[in-house]
Amino acid sequence: MTLFGATLDGAQIAALVGLLATLALWFIVLGRERGYAKWFRHWEADRKARLAAEQGKNDEPKREPTGPWG
Repeated sequence: MTLFGATLDGAQIAALVGLLATLALWFIVLGRERGYAKWFRHWEADRKARLAAEQGKNDEPKREPTGPWG
């Protein structure tokens, strides 16, 4: 087989196939890791909101009306 003018033997072709398979596997793992991180952030935000609602806490601080009309 000739690739870019260089003749490749069986071992080199197998090495290229292995490298491409490793790269594909790495991209699959990376995608799953990003999906897990996104899911975990969403789950953590929901958990904090649920705990705050159970404890009766509100994230917004209560402020006295101020300003010229307040």
